[in-house]
Amino acid sequence: MPSSPADLTAALTVAARPELTGGRRVGVLLSHGFTGSPASMRPWGEHLAGLGYGVAIPLLPGHGTRWQDLNAKGWADWYAEIVRTFDALRAEHDAVVVGGLSMGGALALRLAADRDADVSGVMVVNPAVATQRLDVKLLPVLKHLVGSFPAIAGDIKKPGIDENGYDRTPLKAAHSMMQAWPGLVGDLPRITKPLLYLRSDIDHVVDAKSEPLILGGVSSTDVTRVALPESYHVATLDNDAPLIYAESAAFVARVTA
Repeated sequence: MPSSPADLTAALTVAARPELTGGRRVGVLLSHGFTGSPASMRPWGEHLAGLGYGVAIPLLPGHGTRWQDLNAKGWADWYAEIVRTFDALRAEHDAVVVGGLSMGGALALRLAADRDADVSGVMVVNPAVATQRLDVKLLPVLKHLVGSFPAIAGDIKKPGIDENGYDRTPLKAAHSMMQAWPGLVGDLPRITKPLLYLRSDIDHVVDAKSEPLILGGVSSTDVTRVALPESYHVATLDNDAPLIYAESAAFVARVTA
């Protein structure tokens, strides 16, 4: 029976099956992006769960309902949910890998910077920690005048795929996210664990400014960059999704062995 949209946007938790992973309990935390929901991460998470990994995909506060609710939340709320989910995973698993899409990737990097000793590896898909867009300089004023901008959700090359994200971009929430970026970039050198960086060749949401900051900022000596030539921003649901699944599965197995 196919899942309804409400089911798709709900948080996902799947228990580890250590009999499939050499007797060790390995957890994976995946975070969706800004204005998205667990729907964008669910197929990826289900693939990893099928290999025996314990998977948690939280629904970030203000998401999965209506865009106006997101304007009442901010980076501190989203990060608190990531930390809560990570601590629960860490308590029940021998090793945990963290990952995310877009803002979810930034949240995963923030967690890795803060909890480097507790993280076994980091996987990010089209992560955002900066932007070349000049109009964001107006956000401190615009957010009080305009509730939202047109949607950023749904940047997918593959026809007929729905991200189940918001149809508007809430400006107060967007400003909160962007205010967190400089501090994160400054703390990237605290990340020493292996990094899997997956990047779409064409991305209409996250521009080229973030990649050199991340790859040049982390202290990790084990860094793998994988190009996603047939996907746009929401690559986890796009043509290169099988490549993401395969690369991440090999990465998790390797860094938690």
